[in-house]
Amino acid sequence: MGKSGFVPDNTNIKKTSGTPNLFFDSKDNIFHERDPENVVFTVTSTQLPAMVGGAFSDVYLTKGHIREPHWHPNAWELDVVISGEAQISIVDPDTNKLHTYIAKPGQVVFIPMAWWHWIIPKSEKLHMHLFFNNDLFESAGGSNMLRLTPPEVFQLAYGVDANKIASALNPIKESVVIGPPHPITRHTYTPNTNRIKPEEVPKQNQKKEEIAININGKNFKL
Repeated sequence: MGKSGFVPDNTNIKKTSGTPNLFFDSKDNIFHERDPENVVFTVTSTQLPAMVGGAFSDVYLTKGHIREPHWHPNAWELDVVISGEAQISIVDPDTNKLHTYIAKPGQVVFIPMAWWHWIIPKSEKLHMHLFFNNDLFESAGGSNMLRLTPPEVFQLAYGVDANKIASALNPIKESVVIGPPHPITRHTYTPNTNRIKPEEVPKQNQKKEEIAININGKNFKL
């Protein structure tokens, strides 16, 4: 995990080194692309080494897509709407409350460090600028948490059926970032019947046992 917080000076810039690179085209660094209209560009200290203590993302989304639920373990986030309308939802871990904001051009939403959040475009197209207080901010996506957690763990922890949760999460084959997943990642799920208890198998799928008795040479089925 990288460092975080305000950097009070530019001691990383040495006089003897000359003026550092101060220009970069964000379009040259794609963080994630679902398609040409749903894409995130990012600039960090990897692109601009002198930019210590901060990072930037240029986000484009269209209606029907979502910046998947995620959190940043080492940075807060400031969302600025450039065009369109965004629905930004945040879960407050201290009060266990969900907060949802509708932001229009010029309006901002602040997301504290490590708070679970997601972004949904409410307009046909959405353009946003995102700022972070860490030049190498980290992102933890909900898709990875869901697809890498064994279904049996969800059943044990929350009492949900392992078969059902496995079937529901089956389309998640990748780090989604911008959802929904591409159709190519969708597959038909074949349940593992070994997880189903015998008493849970539908009656129509169970074999019926027949009992017959012989009375005076004639067989009668019960």
